[in-house]
Amino acid sequence: METSQKLQILADAAKYDVACTSSGADRSSDGFSMGNAMASGICHSFSGDGRCISLLKVLMSNACAYDCAYCLNRRSNDVPRATFTPRELADLTMNFYRRNYIEGLFLSSGIIKNPDYTCERMIETLKILREEYRFGGYIHAKAIPGADSLLLQRIGYLADRMSVNIELPSQKSLVTLAPDKSKSSILKPMGFIRDSISQNKNELVRYKSTPKFASAGQSTQMIIGATPETDYSILKLSEALYGKYSLKRVFYSAYIPVSENPLLPALTTEPPLLREHRLYQADWLLRFYGFSADEILSEQTPDFNPLLDPKCNWVVNNMHRFPVEINSAPKEELLRVPGIGVKSVFKILQARRSCKLSFESLKKLGVVLKRARFFITCGGEFDPAVSFSPQEAANALISNSDMKKFRQKEQYEQIDFLSQPPALPQREDYFKCLTGQL
Repeated sequence: METSQKLQILADAAKYDVACTSSGADRSSDGFSMGNAMASGICHSFSGDGRCISLLKVLMSNACAYDCAYCLNRRSNDVPRATFTPRELADLTMNFYRRNYIEGLFLSSGIIKNPDYTCERMIETLKILREEYRFGGYIHAKAIPGADSLLLQRIGYLADRMSVNIELPSQKSLVTLAPDKSKSSILKPMGFIRDSISQNKNELVRYKSTPKFASAGQSTQMIIGATPETDYSILKLSEALYGKYSLKRVFYSAYIPVSENPLLPALTTEPPLLREHRLYQADWLLRFYGFSADEILSEQTPDFNPLLDPKCNWVVNNMHRFPVEINSAPKEELLRVPGIGVKSVFKILQARRSCKLSFESLKKLGVVLKRARFFITCGGEFDPAVSFSPQEAANALISNSDMKKFRQKEQYEQIDFLSQPPALPQREDYFKCLTGQL
């Protein structure tokens, strides 16, 4: 089979894995190597929000020995199969890099024969890139659950980031849909990577020449919508993973039906994209806003409100905590005001050390007040243009477009670059997209 045919098959097979961020790696060129990786992205090219622009995202092989019901590449599925040799994949990566098509590599694989053999093939590929071609660009490699810890350690010294996909949110779901996998086999390499990163940091303090182990940390991915777990149970699991395994990111992938199976949603089912979006918003609150999973959801309300993002939904249920005085409220309270994010809070804390802030002052600082003005006071006074009441404040949090879409029961769809947007985005929309602030 030609390399181009293999690439077509294996690049298409890798599209369901969304864990491909690259922030956190920082390696400058030494003058002799090819390429470099930087903390806010890859090599020399960045998008407007700091993410890397291009990675070669590919599987080593889609000839998988496992038979996970939700996976396109499962053993029992009749699809074209292909496998790269380590040399082919390394050459392909370098050729693409030299043509400025890519700035790094995202490498995963189906299970070829067994986990150890798969890891050995991946290690050989990365060794060719790092040692023979002196490739210094960003590499994200998937750790294979069940592989020997020594093999995982070798991958960690060759890659910038490692990830172990937890796949499904519970052991029960794994037993049902992925009988070859278990929760313990997935969590064990997570713990090993965590401990190795911690040990490596201590060694770097003592010996500058110590090679870095997975300097960009580790991440994982969960498939959302293939099994009946609630949003609350998923969020609790994410919170536990961040706390116990020091993950950089948990990625949420809306389940895309690829085959008929009585244990899975029907093929006609739309991917739960809105639910995926809400989970990412809640995940942001866990990591940067000081929220706990129990504050965002509970056993009594285990699923997200389709009309409100998780932060706004919390505000509606805790109106007694507002308004917040901008000039005296602590950081923790400011972070909970709708429309005011982490960067805006930092600006407010800095500015109010030297002067008393007013609504005009906040506008000059770049704080977006479209929603925040209903929940804050400056010098004990509300914005003259609004009146504080629970109903008005709640209405301010729900956009007319979301209300209309919900009432008409329209499906949320992935963006099509060729389609005409229904309305021009507002300044706050741009701000939220670029900063991630809620």
